[in-house]
Amino acid sequence: MNNTKTSKIRVGLLFGGKTTEHEISVISALQAYAEFDRQKYEVVPIYMSKDGIWYVGRDVGNIEKYSDIPTLLKNSEQVTLKANADSFYLEKNQKKLFSSPIAAYVDIIFPVVHGTNVEDGALQGYLKSIGIPFCGCDVTSSALGMDKAAQKSVLKDTGLPVLDCTLLYRRDYYTNTEACIKLIEEKSVFPVIVKPVNLGSSIGISKAKDTESLKKSIDNAFSYTDKVLVERAVENLKEINCSVLGDVDSRKTSVCEEPCGNDEILSFADKYLSSSKTSKTPSGKNAGMANLQRKLPADIPQELEKSVREYASAAFKVLGCCGVSRIDFLHDTVSGELYINEINTIPGSLSFYLWKASGIEFPQLLDEIIELGFKRERQSKQLNFSFETDILKGFKFGGSKGKL
Repeated sequence: MNNTKTSKIRVGLLFGGKTTEHEISVISALQAYAEFDRQKYEVVPIYMSKDGIWYVGRDVGNIEKYSDIPTLLKNSEQVTLKANADSFYLEKNQKKLFSSPIAAYVDIIFPVVHGTNVEDGALQGYLKSIGIPFCGCDVTSSALGMDKAAQKSVLKDTGLPVLDCTLLYRRDYYTNTEACIKLIEEKSVFPVIVKPVNLGSSIGISKAKDTESLKKSIDNAFSYTDKVLVERAVENLKEINCSVLGDVDSRKTSVCEEPCGNDEILSFADKYLSSSKTSKTPSGKNAGMANLQRKLPADIPQELEKSVREYASAAFKVLGCCGVSRIDFLHDTVSGELYINEINTIPGSLSFYLWKASGIEFPQLLDEIIELGFKRERQSKQLNFSFETDILKGFKFGGSKGKL
């Protein structure tokens, strides 16, 4: 592909990665791939394997090919994102004689990734260092969105309602397990929820009703991460989710949903495996997260819905988010207490089903996310990233080697 300018925006749709939510990312991204307006966009699907290598090719956008990933990769090109002046391109890692070394040019990267190493700011930092515009949250908001403990601290400091928690570090816990268990039992009453600090899709999360099950839950959570948090379980629980679209300047909130799980905790299987066969994207593709059994809109009083939407918008702004996110809430139906559980900075299925119920179709949602990415890039170019100084003029190391 050459770099001839066209009226279409060239979007690099990036998904996969070294994460426990790798497969969910593939589903979410290829749902979106089918919904882009091809009159506006040239979309290049980019698959990131579990060892971090990027691939493009004719089959990368075909969900059916992911049942045999080794064959898919064999028939695809390994590429690396590079920059040249104001253009960005995917260069082939294995160049062939008489063939262009460039697989495709891109104007913006649209990450549809979930979990550690890709949604937590690591990927966003890489894209920012390259200088390419990208959609979604920036480095800081991505990191805060993934680190549940840091996220709680920021939200609590700004007066937003969150549950108190006990944060455990792997080394501390296994060095002095009984002291850590005692601390948890002093701060909370059973039952409690144990969860990895930096994972999503309900992976590693469990409910403990006594000391013995608490230890098992902590061991399970530590099998996925080095940091674990423990918080009291909300009794009489109703879960409520709300999506936010925008940036710190302007935001809008979706209708609320009430997810319905088969267990006391909404599990990975509830979210992705146990849903109806009839739930599809507008183009008829399997709807992934949209398959989840839910009440949409949520069966809640108008005043509660107002609070959820206001808190969702405030949390999105406080964390510095951009694009589309989903904020999950915990509501005690007896006491009336409402808590922000967590934010999903790149939600499963991009929460298209919440926006469809709010009057925004999937293609329009994608349009707005892309425009927000370009807006941030325009604002960034107005800032200074250099400072004129003569400090290196005639500079020499003096005395001993390396001494300033």
